[in-house]
Amino acid sequence: MEPTEHELLAELRRLRRSLRFHPADLGDPMEPLSVGQRVADSVASVMGSWKFIIVQTVLLVAWISINLVAAARSWDPYPFILLNLALSFQAAYAAPIIMMSQNRQQDIDRRAAENDYKINVKAELEIELLHEKIDELRAQEVLRLSEAVSSLTDLLLQTRQSGRTGFAGAVEQEDATS
Repeated sequence: MEPTEHELLAELRRLRRSLRFHPADLGDPMEPLSVGQRVADSVASVMGSWKFIIVQTVLLVAWISINLVAAARSWDPYPFILLNLALSFQAAYAAPIIMMSQNRQQDIDRRAAENDYKINVKAELEIELLHEKIDELRAQEVLRLSEAVSSLTDLLLQTRQSGRTGFAGAVEQEDATS
């Protein structure tokens, strides 16, 4: 293993010790929502739906139609100033309320991303440790194979020196020395 890999592994081990899972660090995901948060979520879910768009479109078309058809008795004549005021009022309050809901959701997403990062770091460390263990096992296996080849080579040399031929004679000689 390269020195930089050893440093990385040591750093990951330190990080693993510092990133032990503490539920207090994450906040309680089931903590009760405040009234403002519940209202913001409700407004955002209603205003972000097709049902709201369709209902609002029907109301706007009805408002404009009634005021154009009944021009003599209309409560909001053509430039529709009252309609503009109502829509501006709606937008003035809806935008900040929707942003409150989005900010809360962003905080939830950020905590989830931090948890994912911690899990990924832990998985990376585990993979590195597995690689290290496999490398150690491979090195032990290579050492055993090298020793086996060395002993077979010694056995072959002994067989040649004793004048006996073949593997069977070497095994017999080995059995005799044992």
